[in-house]
Formats: sequence, C-alpha cells, structure tokens
Amino acid sequence: MKYIFILIFSLSIFNLQAQQTADRDSDSLKTKYHLIKSAALPFSLITAGLFTNNSQFEKDLQSSIRAKVGNNFQFKIDDHFQYVPIVEMYLADVLQVEAKNHWFDQTKYLLISNVISTAITQGLKRITLKTRPDLSSEHSFPSGHTTFSFTNASVLMHEFKDSAPVLAYSGYFFSSTTAAFRVINDRHWISDVLVGAGIGILVTELVYYFEPLENFNPFKKNENINFVPMIDQNSKRFYFSYTF
Repeated sequence: MKYIFILIFSLSIFNLQAQQTADRDSDSLKTKYHLIKSAALPFSLITAGLFTNNSQFEKDLQSSIRAKVGNNFQFKIDDHFQYVPIVEMYLADVLQVEAKNHWFDQTKYLLISNVISTAITQGLKRITLKTRPDLSSEHSFPSGHTTFSFTNASVLMHEFKDSAPVLAYSGYFFSSTTAAFRVINDRHWISDVLVGAGIGILVTELVYYFEPLENFNPFKKNENINFVPMIDQNSKRFYFSYTF
C-alpha cells in the first residue's frame, strides 16, 4: 500500500511538472508568434521601400507631389512632430496614466531603441549615398526623421496600448505626418520614409521582446521622482521633478 501511494504521488508530481513545462512552452510560442506578427508590418514597409528605391515610380511620384504643392513649398512641421510621441509619453506619466513600465524603464527602452535604429539608419546613409530630391546631400536613404519618429511612436504604443489605446496609437499619426512632410518638403523620396518607418518599428519591437537591462532600474522604489521633457523651437531639455 505504501509503495502504491508513493507511485501515485510521484506520478502526480511528474504530471504537474509536465503541465508547467507545457504551459511555459505554450507561453513562449505565443510570445514568438506575437513577435512574428508584429514584425510583419515593418518588414512589409522595408520591402516596399526597397522595391521602390530609385525606381521610375518613385521619381514620378516626387515630381507629381512637388508640382502640386509648388517647387518652393516648405512647411517644417516634420522637424517638430517627430518629438511629439516622447512628449505624450512623459506627459501621460505626469498625469499618472497607467503604463506598462516604470518611467525609468520607458526611458531606457526609448534610448536603446533610438540608439540602435539611428545607428542602422546612419550606417545605411553612408553606404548607399543616395542623393536627396532637393540635391542638398547624398544622405537620403533611409530617412532619419522618419526612423526617429516611428521609433518614438512605437515605444509610446507599447507603453499604453493596454491602458489608453487612443493615446498609444496617436503617436503614429505624428510619425506618419513627419514622414509625409519629409517627402512633401522635397527632403526625401518615398522609399526613404518607408524603410525609415520599418526600421523604427522593427527595432522597437525587438527591444520590447528581448527587454535588455530588464532588471536595471535604480529609481523603481521611488515613485516620487520624474523627468519631464520640454521641447520648443530653440531647445530640447529635461526637467527633474520630485513630489513630496
């Protein structure tokens, strides 16, 4: 009788461990599937950009756009809209909108995402040496403004998509507007902004999947400290705040 009980107990433990392993494997598969699904859009943007790069379609589109707005048209909203998702994120933190991560982790992933995506974009600029539509330089492909703005918008989306979807996805309005005006202002070709957008989104997806430096947060135990960005036409700075 004693041996039967031990056998039943051992089988129960084995079944429990097997179930836990199966659950972990299932969660891992779901996470990987979500990453693949999330990567579909940026890969599509990059692929579309590569196909249109230096094509006649791209040149005709640029000529058509400039003919409609006028060859002297310039509206520098793209220089400012690229920062809006960052401002939205920190303003939401100040207003205590529920986020996925602590403000320091948000900043950490924002910086890591931008460092990687900017490095890729700047590296490609120096390799491809594509001339801008306005002939101002040979650093057109991909668009740095677009990469930066879509990286920021993707971080905003990850932080607030569960608690405040409208806020979370609003960043893509500002990044899309940034991309559009890079083309309208004759600073970039359509392929430049498509690839730039794809790089920004893809890099951010990978950063939030792997979560580098996940446990590094010296401020997590102190919720009274915040950093608030202030951006205007003449300067970009951070303000430190401490709530008593």
